[in-house]
Amino acid sequence: MNPIRHVAIIMDGNGRWGLKYKGSRNLGHKAGLKTVEAIIEESIKLKIEYLTLYTFSTENWKRPKKEIIFLFNLLENFLSKKIKELVNNGIRLKIIGDKKKFSLKLKKLLKNSEVKTSKNKKLQINLALNYGSKSEIISAVKKINEDKLILSEKNIENNLYTKNIPNPDILIRTGDTHRLSNFLLWQMSYTKIFFVKKLWPDFNKKDYEKILNKFKSLKRNFGTI
Repeated sequence: MNPIRHVAIIMDGNGRWGLKYKGSRNLGHKAGLKTVEAIIEESIKLKIEYLTLYTFSTENWKRPKKEIIFLFNLLENFLSKKIKELVNNGIRLKIIGDKKKFSLKLKKLLKNSEVKTSKNKKLQINLALNYGSKSEIISAVKKINEDKLILSEKNIENNLYTKNIPNPDILIRTGDTHRLSNFLLWQMSYTKIFFVKKLWPDFNKKDYEKILNKFKSLKRNFGTI
């Protein structure tokens, strides 16, 4: 039985779901938030330690401005309303990504959420916001050079956003798209990847449990025989 400490998810398909069922990409993002809550609840139940959610990539800035504004308003409302619930449920929130482009209001809200949940240990949720793996690796190398350290795997890992976080055991990508989209490229050297046809708002707890159970039964060699 393979232990599962860390699950990473690319939550793909919100916009397509919204257009198909509601006539609006934004309503798809809103529906996708309900799936996020369900998967968080199930992760706690199944004693997953780390859940990393690809929330907004560095490439997502190319989307229509109205959609970007909606997405960040959705995030702000979620954090404002749910912070007490996160604290009470033992959830720790960590932001991975470059926060420089965010509004002052969002920066303060993210910082406040991280501080208020910092002592929680039941589940750590890593929100990948304005995240791109290539820029993360470049940033790590720059820090190593600035600190005049030897360029090594260990020093790179110590300067990534995910420092002190175990690499994902599983990556789940919904939406029937088979690519990594610049997500945790360094960290996923030996991650088992599951591509799911369902769009994110249709993904449910049973789908999640089925993937985790399948993973537990796999033989993992990590380069050996």
